[in-house]
Amino acid sequence: MSQQLFIGGEWVEPAHGHYEVVDPATEETVGLAPEASRDQVHQAAAAARDAFAAWSRTRPEERARILDAAADVIEREAEPYAELARAETGATTATARGMQVAVGAARFRRYARGALEPVEQPLPPQINAAGPMGGAGVFGAVAVRRPVGVVTCVTSYNNPWANAAGKVAPALAMGNTVVVKPAPQDPLSVYRMAEALAEAGVPPGVVNVVTGAAPAVGEAAVDSPDVDMVSFTGSTAVGRRIAEVCGRGMKRQLMELGGKGAALVFDDADLKSAVMGVGTTFSFYSGQICTAPTRVIAQRGVHDRLVEMLRQYAGRLKVGDPADRGTVVGPVISAAHRDRVESYIELGRKEGARVVAGGERPAMDRGFYVAPTLFADCTNDMRVVREEIFGPVVVVVPFDTEEEGVALANDSDYGLLDYVWSGDVARAFRVAGRLRAGGVGINTIGRNMEAPFGGFKQSGVGRDVGSYALHAYSETQAVVWPG
Repeated sequence: MSQQLFIGGEWVEPAHGHYEVVDPATEETVGLAPEASRDQVHQAAAAARDAFAAWSRTRPEERARILDAAADVIEREAEPYAELARAETGATTATARGMQVAVGAARFRRYARGALEPVEQPLPPQINAAGPMGGAGVFGAVAVRRPVGVVTCVTSYNNPWANAAGKVAPALAMGNTVVVKPAPQDPLSVYRMAEALAEAGVPPGVVNVVTGAAPAVGEAAVDSPDVDMVSFTGSTAVGRRIAEVCGRGMKRQLMELGGKGAALVFDDADLKSAVMGVGTTFSFYSGQICTAPTRVIAQRGVHDRLVEMLRQYAGRLKVGDPADRGTVVGPVISAAHRDRVESYIELGRKEGARVVAGGERPAMDRGFYVAPTLFADCTNDMRVVREEIFGPVVVVVPFDTEEEGVALANDSDYGLLDYVWSGDVARAFRVAGRLRAGGVGINTIGRNMEAPFGGFKQSGVGRDVGSYALHAYSETQAVVWPG
């Protein structure tokens, strides 16, 4: 399948040909993705700019109708969409269906409702005394959320449906127009999303999709003078470079960056629950998720037992073809990323960490697989403890007191999502309040999808999800009048 770019409501041949999208499980070609030129990316941004005036004035009910209709198309085509997502991401079939395509549809539904949420907030009247600015009087005011303008959405490779929908849907709901630049490893699903939106009736130029394996494509999507805001999910290193460009143009930013989630497990914790939660690092997207509890900080009273339970858990997980029933751990996204993860495993050995489980490449005939790997005897100064590996690798660091546990958790450049397991609920909430992270899960890794999502420190800038996303994709305007 040879894909075209989507610019101004038209399917356009790419200026620089195509590149292969590879199935991480089979190493076979899934399809050919278009390689845009800088000029084509800027054309997409210009198309979005041209479409903005009309779209931003569209009645909220019409925007809601289109978002709902897009969700209808996604649900209708869920099976082929999920099959494509599985093939290009390496996610298991269940994950591709339930956590990728289904979540994408759900997010369009959510922001169809979001388009109808109030955008005006009345403010208390203010009595002003007479002065140089005029006579005394009562002044009314209202704060109104307005669309930002043209939003570039740069999405991550681990979930092309949920991540892209989580940006595009609230941006459109608020009246913005978008240029979507998917990750080069798995962009084909995002083009299917564009097809669904086109069928739903989104006007030409409101949604544009451009792709390329070359960094120049992403750079053009950020530096275009027609772009007012950049919403990015990806590594902290790339986020810094994007922030520098946005800073020069004073462009609004929403950044969800790296993570190294700490899971504090206290002596009184339900260890089965903790193991199930931490174990998702091994299985969910094969650890390629920034919210994973990759850094276990275990109180000494349960440390050895917890390590043994995690070892047994990792050993029971079936590694294999994500299309096969029963597979829990699929491949990582590419050969290059497998090599990167394996280099961290070797680094952990050299740093003195003890391999408790995994550590070797699975005996697979093909595919980019990494065995679920568990390190013990770790200290907080090790690079495997401090740096984001983005693979099925968990490290365990012991602690004695609550104070020490909190200090170890906070001794990180990241602060996206941390976790606390304790039978003492009062202590769990007390500890949560001291953690420097954008979110904290208490005795769970589950999320409330109306709760704000974003990071402290190197993990990002801004908050989205739920109504917070509507605020993220809008500017607040004050309107004042004499009473």
